[in-house]
Amino acid sequence: MAATAVTDSGGVRIITEVIPASDPRAAQLAAGSQPPAPAGTSFRVRGFRRAQPKVLGTIHIFGGIVHICFGIILTLAEHGSPSLPVASGIFFWLGLLLLVSGSLLVESEKRENILLVKACCVVNAAVALSTLVATLLHATAISRNVPGCEKPPSYQLRPEWCFNPENKMLSDGLDSIFVIFSLLEFCAAVAAVAFGRAAVQQHNYRRMAL
Repeated sequence: MAATAVTDSGGVRIITEVIPASDPRAAQLAAGSQPPAPAGTSFRVRGFRRAQPKVLGTIHIFGGIVHICFGIILTLAEHGSPSLPVASGIFFWLGLLLLVSGSLLVESEKRENILLVKACCVVNAAVALSTLVATLLHATAISRNVPGCEKPPSYQLRPEWCFNPENKMLSDGLDSIFVIFSLLEFCAAVAAVAFGRAAVQQHNYRRMAL
């Protein structure tokens, strides 16, 4: 049975109740008296959330799927004389990198974890560098002739497809589209790195200040 004591002090009545350990209310009070989770956790990630990581992650996931699908199609279509982007494998390793980056960004929207933000920064920095390489490869492919149509020796004839200008136009059009995709993914990656770096630096500052 709980013991109650009443004390009057300065016009204020203080009622003190002692609850035994067997009382169910004691467990509730003990749970409520535990220190709350660090308030800085949500504060640290709040700046990163302003970059809309779910939207950036969706852009990367969509771009990764497009890169991998076109990589499979172009690899099968150009198995005899692959273009520079196909030969470099940029469609596959950039596509996988975009899928990983997009998954981390979407997950960071659900979980408040500073380590997840750091992982997003590292992966998106790799994505930014990779998209620059991809842009360079596609631009080089646009400036070059169709593979297999370079000026052959005097005793060889150019393949029949070399005299069809539509092939070069189609190839340049695809490369131009992927240049635009790469620039879009680069901007998304830079935004994620910028906001993530600010959140990480803020986290480190708070740790030093405590």
